[in-house]
Amino acid sequence: MTEQDIQNRINELVNLLNKYNYEYYILDNPSVEDAEYDNLMMELESLENRYPQYIRKNSPTKKVGAFLKTDLDTIIHQNQMMSLGDVFNSNELRDFDEKIKKVVHHYSYVIELKIDGIASSAHYEKGLFTLGATRGNGITGENITKNMLMIQSLPKILTKSIDIEVRGEVYMRKSVLENVNKKREKEGLSLFANPRNAAGGSLRQLDEKVTKERQLDQFSYTIVHPENYGIKTQVDALSYLEELGFSVNPYHKHCKDIDEVINAIDEYNQLRKTLDYATDGIVIKVNEFELYDEIGYTVKVPKWAIAYKFPAEMVTTKLKDIVFTVGRTGKIIPNAVLDPVYIAGTVVSRATLNNEDFIVSRDIRIGDYVRVRKAGEIIPEVVDVDISRRQEDLKPFEMLKYCPKCGSPIVKDGSDVLYFCKNPECGGRILEGIIHFASRAAMDIEGLGEKQIEQLYSMGYLTDATDIYLLKNYEKDLVSLERFGQKKVGNLLEAIEKSKQNSLDKFIFGLGIRFIGAKAAKTLAKRYKSITEIKNATYEELCMLDDIGEVMAKSIVTYFQNDKHVELIHKFISYGLNPISSLDHTSLIFHGLTFVLTGTLPTMSREEATNLIEEYGGKTSSSVSKNTSYVLAGEAAGSKLIKAQNLGIKIINEDEFKQMLKK
Repeated sequence: MTEQDIQNRINELVNLLNKYNYEYYILDNPSVEDAEYDNLMMELESLENRYPQYIRKNSPTKKVGAFLKTDLDTIIHQNQMMSLGDVFNSNELRDFDEKIKKVVHHYSYVIELKIDGIASSAHYEKGLFTLGATRGNGITGENITKNMLMIQSLPKILTKSIDIEVRGEVYMRKSVLENVNKKREKEGLSLFANPRNAAGGSLRQLDEKVTKERQLDQFSYTIVHPENYGIKTQVDALSYLEELGFSVNPYHKHCKDIDEVINAIDEYNQLRKTLDYATDGIVIKVNEFELYDEIGYTVKVPKWAIAYKFPAEMVTTKLKDIVFTVGRTGKIIPNAVLDPVYIAGTVVSRATLNNEDFIVSRDIRIGDYVRVRKAGEIIPEVVDVDISRRQEDLKPFEMLKYCPKCGSPIVKDGSDVLYFCKNPECGGRILEGIIHFASRAAMDIEGLGEKQIEQLYSMGYLTDATDIYLLKNYEKDLVSLERFGQKKVGNLLEAIEKSKQNSLDKFIFGLGIRFIGAKAAKTLAKRYKSITEIKNATYEELCMLDDIGEVMAKSIVTYFQNDKHVELIHKFISYGLNPISSLDHTSLIFHGLTFVLTGTLPTMSREEATNLIEEYGGKTSSSVSKNTSYVLAGEAAGSKLIKAQNLGIKIINEDEFKQMLKK
């Protein structure tokens, strides 16, 4: 390579890696695997070491990875939150150890599982949680205090009245991610690819209630300035964190030398497959804090710690076919049909292929042998192709031109990488729309699940969601069908009749308007008294509502400009559905009041109390401020109670709350 070629390659790598960093840290939606990113980063580091004259100021090798979002407040870290260097085999681990030996002689190691989540910082004053932040770029981070208050495993009051900063990793359990993705799928939203993306997206929410719903957890592992508390080793630091009330990952180990570290790798690699949270390696740290300054730091990473990355578990299998599904919004999604293969604990026969760009960029062809992994150990995905095993007669992938369900032309929607079927009469869209309408999050019609709807749709009993309310006319026919019977049909018809009394927000959500999830539906139902009022709302008017942005407003207006949608709503009304918001918020007893809930209430859950507050015109907040009207306190109330007392805010118990409801 010429000097110019080298400079060009460095520029190319810097631009590419910065793009990947943006996708990873800001969008929480990386487009490349960790291994591919790591290889590119190693190539850049190697070139910069040999040709330092071409190092760019914005090189990702010179800063801790993340960019900052602009929609959250930023804070400055008093002590830099550094990242870690990576190694990928035992030889590189021994090289790491040799570098330490050149500086110090008597030391040991602590190894900890590397949790695949979001690095965070938690500040406490006199034992009370006061500030939470992301790592950001290491110097400045995002203020996520309100959202970290929603993490149950993070203590809000410590067992000691001390000032301290503790760092850790916020993560989402695999089982929680599975439930979150099921809910998002029902709402027509894109799925989180892995627990880390889910944790990042949940932790950076502007609405902390969403964060709370996502059930995040945190493991804590670092005390800033441990010498202030008489702590001299990482082993002691982990014990002290547990003593303070923090959740500490139990799988840490004190190793006398690098041989013990290397011998433990296989044990930890097997262990991680049994856990309900994603791990992507082991963190190896020198145990003795007094040696840290002597061993030193680079601009980006400490020299006394390193991250060993586990190799991703991947298997090779044959791609038998590429099939397409059609969502209720018309979204066309390609999926791989595979020869069944065992990976990460389950047999996999299907995997996501994301979109056309993903398939074409990897030149994936039907009949290829492909490598498959589970993204975040959850969702099966095709990684790449084993070209060496490709047969010569395999044809390059060509995207569909027509909808696989109705045959209509499919189109890309604006800048979206996905294709959509725009035919409102598409059988695939209609079927998914009916399933969505009857789902628990929407009209909640018990006994009318996906299998039953598919059966009734295929037999002609259902042609759209309104036909659900005509099923009572076919009671005798339904009793004789498979999966039904006299008792089940009776219960189903009762559930259908009951659904006519559902609230306006559930009906709005059930209509399946693109981009309108359950939360946006509630916002609309609070502002408008009926579906007719929403239909008549202008784009400008909708844009002014909290939680309804320009994209949602445009989608709502477009939906009601479609004559078929208007006809559908008229049919619902004629069949007895016309949910009206009976809430005149200005006349309700809690109108204009803000409640903060803390502790455990004797007879009702927080969700029940919150629903009552909102039903009677009030609002809830996760934090106490001068704008708080009441603090509703139960058993084991935390720091919110103390703050309320200091601000002179009225504190009530459950009995007093119930008395207010009777007025």
